[in-house]
Amino acid sequence: MFSSQILLFFLLGLLLGSFFNVVGLRLPRRQTFTNDRSRCPTCKQTLSWYELIPVLSFLLQSGKCLHCKTRISSMYPIIELITACLFAYSFVRIGIQLELIIALLLISMLMMILVTDLIYMIIPNNLLLFFFPILIILRLIAPLDPWWSAPLGMFIGFSLILMIILISRGGMGAGDMKLFAVLGVALGIDKILLTLFLASVIGSIIGLLLLHLKWIKRKQPLPFGPYILLATLLAYFYGDQMINWYWHLF
Repeated sequence: MFSSQILLFFLLGLLLGSFFNVVGLRLPRRQTFTNDRSRCPTCKQTLSWYELIPVLSFLLQSGKCLHCKTRISSMYPIIELITACLFAYSFVRIGIQLELIIALLLISMLMMILVTDLIYMIIPNNLLLFFFPILIILRLIAPLDPWWSAPLGMFIGFSLILMIILISRGGMGAGDMKLFAVLGVALGIDKILLTLFLASVIGSIIGLLLLHLKWIKRKQPLPFGPYILLATLLAYFYGDQMINWYWHLF
């Protein structure tokens, strides 16, 4: 029974991951994603249902459009698989309780932001505005301990990124600032601070590695969203253990 539930959440993640790709690609362009059929971006051919099966269609088509043979971005199946794995893991770790809804919403928001940031290097305001009130309501029903950790986490997340923007004169964007405010509601003060620290460390390490490999140039703008995503998930699922480990060092 438990394994079938894991599979159910995995399949749900696959289906929603496909939808998150569509939202992430169309939302910054102000294109509808609710009733407009998917098309090949190259030949504009409307895609059939069997061309839209998450991951499987990509594999059966050898990563190419059936009509014009243009290569399909591997981002599509990667986003679908990551979402599926995270949905299944959330169920395994949290179980059936209200916090699971918060976890799935958090993952959903982050996956859509990952797409928009990788493709357009923006974090859409309307995407954040959609999740922000929902997370606030859920945190009122399922509060953190202490309850004031969520509103204070929102304030701290927003304020710290604002300070970084002002001091660095554009080192981070306004989208990151608003995102950290939303994340602060879900994570609370301790974990939003941990998220900022982890994102900075991960971003610095990967940035230096890319510079060393000469895949990027100095001062080349890079999307910070992927580092925030990874840091947020680490803080959300393992933040308590990481914080306790840190305090036990002293």
